[in-house]
Amino acid sequence: MELLWISLDPYIRLRMAGRHLVDNLSPGDAINSEMVGRVVETASSAFQINDLVIGFSNWQSHAVLRADGLKKLPDTDHSMSYYLGVLGMPGLTAYAGVEVLLKPLAEDTLVVSAAGGPVGSSVGQLAKARGATVIGIADGQEKCRWVVDQIGFDHCIDYHQQDVRSSLNEICPAGPSHYFDNVGGNLLKLMLECMQPYGKIALCGVISDYNETDPAPGPTPLEIITARATVMGLVVYDYEHLQDQARAAIGKLVKGNSFAVREDISKGLHSAPGAFATLMRGKSQGKALVQLCH
Repeated sequence: MELLWISLDPYIRLRMAGRHLVDNLSPGDAINSEMVGRVVETASSAFQINDLVIGFSNWQSHAVLRADGLKKLPDTDHSMSYYLGVLGMPGLTAYAGVEVLLKPLAEDTLVVSAAGGPVGSSVGQLAKARGATVIGIADGQEKCRWVVDQIGFDHCIDYHQQDVRSSLNEICPAGPSHYFDNVGGNLLKLMLECMQPYGKIALCGVISDYNETDPAPGPTPLEIITARATVMGLVVYDYEHLQDQARAAIGKLVKGNSFAVREDISKGLHSAPGAFATLMRGKSQGKALVQLCH
């Protein structure tokens, strides 16, 4: 297998810390993640030479992989890199959160944190497609401008420069009805205090904790009770059976120019460590990817 694209994702940091749900990394282990590759040699009848596939591999230029762990890319005119982003795990995560768990309607207001990232930006766009008002929370004015001007969010709050509570009170005095959380910690606590009664919250990530030894303090059960909130955990692996459905729905929006895609591409395997560090500092712009050059 010749690797063409490698996906960089925050959950890898969680694996390094030994706190991932599925598979953790120990010192000395090779880092692996989702990738797109080209078959250069095969003993399996399921694939032919030059087939494009998606699967998991160590960060390396070539790999020998089991056929049952790979899937052929559909024959479409989408960029193959999209299958690691909006048509891959980030897109499925957003689809499950919006279409299965939260289900916002036209009269609803949805807030999403880490709004400039691949999951957050997809959540907002899917919610907008359902007619909801969408407010993003992002790191920096550039990301805020992008999600408002290019994606079509109704508002975006720069949590470094603006007070989130007062900004939300000004934008939607009644409070948001839905919240998709990628951050956890103090922001989750604040959002519970700002929500409308009986709001819905999807918990997807805890970016605030990824580089911390001790988790940041979050909401207490009493605060959840006071908010009368429905709080749901989202683990994307539970929704793999919806992958084709999610790809079809998001792919249709992409083809219709109704879904913006942003990618932060680094070139060459040697660039992966630095690009991953950039991602974890919150400085990447869109889906972080490494394009391998041969």
